[in-house]
Amino acid sequence: MKPTINTLGELKLANYQSKSVKHEMRDNLIDFLKAKQNPFPGIQGYEETVIPQLQTALLSEHNIIFLGLRGQAKTRMARLMLNLLDEYMPIVAGSEINDDPLQPLSKFAIDLIAEKGDETVIEWIHRSERYTEKLATPDVSVADLIGDVDPIKAATLKLPYNDERVIHFGLIPRSHRCIFVINELPDLQARIQVSLFNILQEGDLQIRGFKLRFPLDVQFVFTANPEDYTNRGSIVTPLKDRIDSQILTHYPRTIELAKSITTQEAHVKVEQQKAITVSNLLLDLIEQIAMEARASDLVDQKSGVSARLTISALENLYSAAERRMLLIGADKTEARIADLFSVLPSITGKVELVYEGELEGAVNVAQMLIGKAIRTMFASKFANPEKAKKSKQGNPYATILNWFNDGYNVELLTQLDDLAYQKALLTVEGLGELIKEKYPKEPESEKVLLMELVLHGLAEYSQLSRHNLSKGIAFKDLMSAMFNKDVE
Repeated sequence: MKPTINTLGELKLANYQSKSVKHEMRDNLIDFLKAKQNPFPGIQGYEETVIPQLQTALLSEHNIIFLGLRGQAKTRMARLMLNLLDEYMPIVAGSEINDDPLQPLSKFAIDLIAEKGDETVIEWIHRSERYTEKLATPDVSVADLIGDVDPIKAATLKLPYNDERVIHFGLIPRSHRCIFVINELPDLQARIQVSLFNILQEGDLQIRGFKLRFPLDVQFVFTANPEDYTNRGSIVTPLKDRIDSQILTHYPRTIELAKSITTQEAHVKVEQQKAITVSNLLLDLIEQIAMEARASDLVDQKSGVSARLTISALENLYSAAERRMLLIGADKTEARIADLFSVLPSITGKVELVYEGELEGAVNVAQMLIGKAIRTMFASKFANPEKAKKSKQGNPYATILNWFNDGYNVELLTQLDDLAYQKALLTVEGLGELIKEKYPKEPESEKVLLMELVLHGLAEYSQLSRHNLSKGIAFKDLMSAMFNKDVE
């Protein structure tokens, strides 16, 4: 609740005690920890790694840099640090730099308090206004961050250039008693990074020829990719030395955790959730695509593969199933493995390729990643087809492969409704029996998805051929595909 104190005198009578922003965050974090509450809601996978390090840094009242690859919630954590600020903070009314009424810094506030005394008007700002974020770009200047002389202000107020009141303060002084975040720090030019030295170490400003001794009170948070991971720039060593705590972030360690993050962050419409069923198998496959990309020799591992890939892929998966549902006039539908090939736009724009990957082409690499994810998932649920051929217990895929070898094929067209899709799969001799034997207790919809997984898996193990049709996917025997290269 916003305090009703309106003057400096009332603030003194209330025994208000000034504290630095770092001390304020430390005190509030201590309260969170004692109450066993989480000040960083929505951050998953960092409970035993990043969060304890961040809490330690804040208890130490340190400036912080989050170092990690793209899509590792660095900015999200910086924004959540707002939860550690007091709900309201008093400032001298009209101050550009959030002057503390009890410890004013600017000439404006000092002169005003000297003139008005205890009648000086104060105002209260909410913690949501105490956060400033700046993306480091090559065009950022010292004036943007620190400040500069404002000739228009000098002319308007009829002041000489040696008067402190002609200064136009930059973002950092305006973030006095606040959290200030610089994203992608290595992209900041080296000469601009140098301008931060004094502020980080001594807390004072250097603007043109002015001798300013402003003990600025700012909680600095920086984010960056590891400097050897970027060719756009690097963090100058003296600046890195002045940042107290360096915290390394990381990608989710398990598919289950990654899946939980993806489903939490994906913006799926309520009507899509009601009408479309997405199996856990498909959720696992989406995460496996990202895992394969993070291990691929065709993808630049120094850039990383953002969690935004899986988030966008899940959103596209729902939309692909929704599009089919609308085209066939159905009220509900089940997402299919074939729908994964509709998420290509979510992959091609999210991975940076090395030279060999560029030669392959972004679309081909994305299709390869989907194929590898299917192969990995298939191998986790069914016998390896290559080893099954030599098994003394018999090849569980023999009936299926013989059916295709007899010249039959199956087409899984995009616009098949769920019943027709199931019937198409059941035409493959031995496919339904394999799933019933292997997974007898699975619901019918899951069995249908597993049947499709078997066909895709056999294709990935070069037991069948898979062809992209203009309106779907076709599976044929391998030999006929070798002799017929003209299949659309």
